[in-house]
Amino acid sequence: ISLPLWTKIVLLAAAVCTKAGKALVSRQFVEMTRTRVEGLLAAFPKLMNTGKQHTFVETESVRYVYQPLEKLYMVLVTTKNSNILEDLETLRLFSRVIPEYCRMLEESEISEHCFDLIFAFDEIVALGYRENVNLAQIRTFTEMDSHEEKVFRAVRETQEREAKAEMRRKAKELQQARRDAERGKKSPGFGGFGSTSSSSSSSAIITDTLIEAEKPKPAPAPIRPSGSSKALKLGARGKEVDDFVDKLKSEGENIILPNTGKRPSEASKSLPAPVNTESVHLRVEEKITLICGRDGGLQNMEVLGMITLRVSDEKNGRIRLLINNNDKRGVQLQTHPNVDKKLFTAESLIGLKNPDKSFPLNNDVGVLKWRLQTTDESLIPLTINCWPSESGSGCDVNIEYELQEESLELNDVVISIPIPSGVGAPVIGDLDGEYRHDSRRNVLEWCLPVVDVKNKTGSLEFSIAGQPNDFFPVNVSFVSKGNYSDIQVAKVSQVDGSSPVRFSTETSFVVDKYEIL
Repeated sequence: ISLPLWTKIVLLAAAVCTKAGKALVSRQFVEMTRTRVEGLLAAFPKLMNTGKQHTFVETESVRYVYQPLEKLYMVLVTTKNSNILEDLETLRLFSRVIPEYCRMLEESEISEHCFDLIFAFDEIVALGYRENVNLAQIRTFTEMDSHEEKVFRAVRETQEREAKAEMRRKAKELQQARRDAERGKKSPGFGGFGSTSSSSSSSAIITDTLIEAEKPKPAPAPIRPSGSSKALKLGARGKEVDDFVDKLKSEGENIILPNTGKRPSEASKSLPAPVNTESVHLRVEEKITLICGRDGGLQNMEVLGMITLRVSDEKNGRIRLLINNNDKRGVQLQTHPNVDKKLFTAESLIGLKNPDKSFPLNNDVGVLKWRLQTTDESLIPLTINCWPSESGSGCDVNIEYELQEESLELNDVVISIPIPSGVGAPVIGDLDGEYRHDSRRNVLEWCLPVVDVKNKTGSLEFSIAGQPNDFFPVNVSFVSKGNYSDIQVAKVSQVDGSSPVRFSTETSFVVDKYEIL
């Protein structure tokens, strides 16, 4: 008489469940139906006797070996003829794997990282028996990439860059054709007015539209001259996981997936466009480029700003802008050649040299720009201090930020710290805000929704294998609805009669490059 398959195997299943017996993640190592697994786990809490200190319970057919994890249980379902000492050792390894992928031992966090846990479980147990692996080897195996995959990615990224460059080139051609057509309709005398600002902003809009509408086709895999096409490609489970999730959804399962979309560092590079604008709309835009040494010392900081005017109603074409300049850092101001410089110098008014002419309609016109370049450390808006120190097992990294310019409110702040590859996830200590470990790009992203005068300082501590030089350069990105130089449009009025004109303003201060070397 042949025994059932599962009676010959030591370890039947490994699961993370709630104290009520609800399975969050379960990995079976034999053929078992879902009903059977759920029945075993649902019966598990009822078998425990709280008066005893045992970490296992038995039924007529199986043994449960378990360890409490705050509000959850890590449970191994084994056969009764298994070695309990080996089971306890295997259980400890399973319990140590879970914090590697889940910051909090809660249902939502376990569900979000369920596939990472399943892949790690498969490295611990094969065919019902424990593999001779430790935690460091599990990290290495689950994060391993193949050479063929790296070559494929490099080729794909190159083709994507070429496709985007081609899109930008076509966008510029279309924009040039559009400007030429508009010049034919306009009265002469404004051929060069605001061409720099209009070209840059409009071409950016068209480029975005084109790329969205004509997404480049997926790049084909690199053609190999010889060899089998079924090469092993480690770490490329993404498509298989997607197919598996789609299959589960089609069967009516409720699948919890991690948040998708842009990374914080990408999403924070632009502000949403305003919904309601007046017929006279002004954009006050600033961009910062900063390079700072890791031991202090500002190598270079440059802030570029511009006020762009857009008039959509012909009756408001002949207007003047009153500029309120409260800057005390010594920015260099420059008006457009068609703007009356003497009027601006004497009265801080921006108006045309010929007051009888109107500003172009439905065009983004750059009327004033400014520039600040400095190496004065006191002018840095947000200082970053990163201290890696070597320890016995690698490096302990302490990083902190401080908002020096207290009038600013920075949103979506992301501080990106590079970490060594192939050494697993960092162990996080004290933390203000949130963090995200991107194992593909080998980056730890420290995310802070708001940094302002009420939240002007914060710190992050983590430990990981590596050398102090591995954690530089540190990159920072943020957006702000208030500008750095404190230059604003205070009033818009008609040239004739000086009657006020309703206007809307859109202000942004963004990062072009912010790097600590």
